[in-house]
Amino acid sequence: MKIIKLSAIDSTNRFLKQLAQETNPENYTIVVAERQTEGKGQRGASWISESDKGLAFSCLFNYQAGVLSDIFVLNCIAALSVVSVLQRMSSIDFYIKWPNDILAEQKKICGILIENSIKSTTEIQSIIGIGINVNQTQFDQLPQATSLAILERKPFDKELLLLQIAKELVHNLEKLHQVGIDYFWDCYHEKLFKRGMVSTFEDVQGNRFVGKIVSVTKEGKLHVILEQDQQAFFDIKEIKMLY
Repeated sequence: MKIIKLSAIDSTNRFLKQLAQETNPENYTIVVAERQTEGKGQRGASWISESDKGLAFSCLFNYQAGVLSDIFVLNCIAALSVVSVLQRMSSIDFYIKWPNDILAEQKKICGILIENSIKSTTEIQSIIGIGINVNQTQFDQLPQATSLAILERKPFDKELLLLQIAKELVHNLEKLHQVGIDYFWDCYHEKLFKRGMVSTFEDVQGNRFVGKIVSVTKEGKLHVILEQDQQAFFDIKEIKMLY
């Protein structure tokens, strides 16, 4: 595992993607930046962090998928790796909000963005981007955000956190072909935020509705039971969960 440290960059995902196109970096190469100027989240949202107080890094993973529909398991692995490490550092419960935000006390503490390049029918190159609120204490206009420092009322060592999450992530990625994707799916569902509970959602037209979360399919769609027991499956671009 090689770690490349940068002081400031537009996006660690973008940097690592370009590096992979121009060179042949070893698997599990990690790029970490003290500051991102154009960090991205799901649906093109910006990932904003106080300079030097958040942890933003990306990991390169070359993956031989059984079938391409298995690709969402990487989201499970990345989210579970972060949760596992955070859980060891805190007594607070952490959950995965579909598809792969990490929540603590119903506030967002981490976002994950995975960008995949399909090289062949089974070969995939993935850039796993992870952004964690570590020592931030100010979240202007972001009432649903929190940080480790706020939760535990003390600062955290970002370097140590990076190394622990990177080690956990690589360990889980290497374990994938040994234990199979179902193992990680089961673990993912155990930590799925509001699973089995009625939640409020909003579609792209701004219409709100309620439904009970059942599961996430292996294609990454959210399985919800609507009124009159109607079964529905939603893609990440179709709805968002309100919480």
